[in-house]
Amino acid sequence: MNGEPIRIIRGRGGQVEVEGAIDAFAASVLARAGFGTYPTLQGVWIRLPFDLGRTWENEHSTWAAEMLTAARYNVDLDRDLRSAPPSASATPAQRRTKAAMTVQSTPPDASRRQRR
Repeated sequence: MNGEPIRIIRGRGGQVEVEGAIDAFAASVLARAGFGTYPTLQGVWIRLPFDLGRTWENEHSTWAAEMLTAARYNVDLDRDLRSAPPSASATPAQRRTKAAMTVQSTPPDASRRQRR
């Protein structure tokens, strides 16, 4: 890992691609996040698949940046690739009530069993 950041950007054609010094571990993290590696005449092109939607691209780009940052890589994520955090106005998940924890009756043959 050197000081050069790994940049996750949206290219001129609209595709999400990665630039910078990428070693084998960083490449495996990017592959885990859904990025593909494609050979070119000038080296390797690392990008997300086309036409899966901006939301999907943003989620996977943010996930890749978070994983690389956790692995202590210097990462620059393009601002328009950040996925939106869950909104604070979203309703919380339903909680179980005490009615779900009612006492059940004992099985009919429980009185005939002997305890050891």
